[in-house]
Amino acid sequence: MDSEELPEKSRLIEKLSFEPFKSGSEIEVSRYVYGYRRRDPDLYMFVENLFYHPLFKSVMISSITLNAIFLSLETDYKVYYESYLFLQVADLIILAIYTTEFLMSLYLDPVNYWKDGYKRFDAIVLFLAYLPYTIDHSNPEKHHIESMLKGFQALRVLKLLYYSPGITNLLAAMGQTVKNVIYVLVLLFLLIFIFAILGHGLYGDPQQGDPQNWGSLAAAFFTLFSLVTVDGWTDLQDELDNKKFVTSRTFTIVFILLGFFVFFNMFIGVVIMDIQNSTEQYEQKLKEERQVTLIAKKQTILKRQQEEIFELFNLQKSTEYKTFDEMVESFKKNLLHSDPMILEDFCASLPFIDLYLASLDRQDATVYKLQDLYYEMVAILSTLLYHSQEKCLQSLQCFRGRSK
Repeated sequence: MDSEELPEKSRLIEKLSFEPFKSGSEIEVSRYVYGYRRRDPDLYMFVENLFYHPLFKSVMISSITLNAIFLSLETDYKVYYESYLFLQVADLIILAIYTTEFLMSLYLDPVNYWKDGYKRFDAIVLFLAYLPYTIDHSNPEKHHIESMLKGFQALRVLKLLYYSPGITNLLAAMGQTVKNVIYVLVLLFLLIFIFAILGHGLYGDPQQGDPQNWGSLAAAFFTLFSLVTVDGWTDLQDELDNKKFVTSRTFTIVFILLGFFVFFNMFIGVVIMDIQNSTEQYEQKLKEERQVTLIAKKQTILKRQQEEIFELFNLQKSTEYKTFDEMVESFKKNLLHSDPMILEDFCASLPFIDLYLASLDRQDATVYKLQDLYYEMVAILSTLLYHSQEKCLQSLQCFRGRSK
């Protein structure tokens, strides 16, 4: 090998190397808890791979679904007493699965686990699931407490939300709307408070007014809430009309316009806007994840191309090729237009341009061959059509001659 070829090969390798790669044994596992490196990297990787495996997710979703079915069956007293042992064993198995999932999640990230509101809620629900087993079932006085704790077991079905990104995104959006919704509700409360005092003063007279709906501040609040929701407001207005209140219709129309058409729809609009923003953020997150996956695929292809170049270098040492160019020419003969190529970083290098032009030439040659085949097929079909037309004319002439 000539000494002049070494710099050229090293430059080619640098261009083909998008990023340095390491094998699995060379990658150092660096997991930290409270700033300290874990002493169990192998166990950590095993638990992490198991926890994020799609099969484990399917097992959890199936367990939650079965738990919901068994909870619904326990509401039927006949089924509950006839299948008491089966339901108890099934509940213990499902509880064991939930506990395993909790311990694995806590082991993988013991610090950030308690920072996640949903996971804290999940831990509380799991704690409540163990409380029925601490009660003496033979004591009749604690039957009410046992029934109440059994009712809280329905909260375990909410674990399904964690495995549904769409629902989780919707809950996050609802959490973000709380602040804006509170502002709208405060304004609506002030509006109702003002109109409640005004309505009580106008129509709350015990003798000539409507004391049932406007006689007290609480009754006025409830009446105005009915007007905000536009639920039975015509009946309320009929009662005021029967009392001959001239200003009642103006009062009702103004309050409905402000309360229902402004504040109530503003409340709905705020919720929709926040949900839309959260949905856009969720879609952007999915787009970034797909981009990361695409980059990983590119890295894999680049790693394979780098290994192929090193194999070519090693092949040159043990074959009859004298220069690297001769080996590249031999490589181009086996090149297919379907071979994947990453058009980044090294796409302007001369070796890549040479290979790319060679692949384009082969594509052009393939297209020309296909065109020749198409022309030949058209010529054959035209010839067959011409012969068939001649035969038809001859048969027609023979038929006319016989008829004469």
